[in-house]
Amino acid sequence: MKVIEIIKKPIKEEMGVFEKKFKDSMMSEISLLNRITFFILKRKGKQIRPMFVFLVAKMLGNGKVNDRSYRGAALVELIHTATLVHDDIVDDSYKRRGFFSVNALWKNKIAVLVGDYFFSKGLLLSVENKDFDLLKIISTTVKKMSEGELLQIEKSRDFEITEKIYYSIIKKKTAVLIASCCSIGATSIMSNQKDIDKIYKFGELLGLIFQIKDDLFDYSDKIIGKPTGIDLKEKKITLPLIYTINNINNKDKRWLIKSIKNHNKEIKIINKIIKKVIDFGGLEFSINKMNFFKEKALKILHSFPENKYRDSLQLLLNYIIERKI
Repeated sequence: MKVIEIIKKPIKEEMGVFEKKFKDSMMSEISLLNRITFFILKRKGKQIRPMFVFLVAKMLGNGKVNDRSYRGAALVELIHTATLVHDDIVDDSYKRRGFFSVNALWKNKIAVLVGDYFFSKGLLLSVENKDFDLLKIISTTVKKMSEGELLQIEKSRDFEITEKIYYSIIKKKTAVLIASCCSIGATSIMSNQKDIDKIYKFGELLGLIFQIKDDLFDYSDKIIGKPTGIDLKEKKITLPLIYTINNINNKDKRWLIKSIKNHNKEIKIINKIIKKVIDFGGLEFSINKMNFFKEKALKILHSFPENKYRDSLQLLLNYIIERKI
């Protein structure tokens, strides 16, 4: 049995019900929109974010979920789907999980409108059911994600980004959504703010780990679903690169920055940059930092009562670290 199936086992029934509810929530009277929705649903990922909602809800709710848990999971997945559609437009990306993206097949105008549609469906789902606490969580999340993207664009232009700024970017850009999934799972089932805050922090740490792992893929020579050096080609500043830039001599630092700014499309130069980052310990540093966050996350998780849902969350944490794509 695949690891992801083992993780899903305690929430298998909930995920089955969720998939039907989610599909129904995306339907429209517009046939074009339904064709695009069907296309997206057929190529859905592992649905890790709804898994967080249900695992947290069942861990804190004595093995039970309610209608708010299902709506919270649908809200998260609708917003996540909307951001993916919009991200592909912003990044001029024509592939998503090995398939053509929505903007590649239907062009940018339609893709923007489809993303907007998913956003509005998520907001209406909350408003119509008076889930204003869940709506506040996800609205804050979208605000922070937008800030994170803009902060990354602003700071990546000068290549003087520090480790502190990097964490600020990825907390907003990536970690906040996973943290919100955990928070929504808890909020849907309980009102203990102390536990809600703790599980939010757990999700935030997992989000940091997720992004650092993603950064490491850029320096892998294995086929992992992401071309080697793609972040470098797009001038994205990752943790291995930040560590290297801030810890090498001035001559190598000038060469690195100049190469990324002016020769980021040349494969030979990209390979030299990758080698330099590896040689100067950028990967080793990033792996150590990822494991540091893992220990902090486990400490929080282990403060909750032990049950099979907590075990699955720990497996999910390990899966994020060990994933190949």
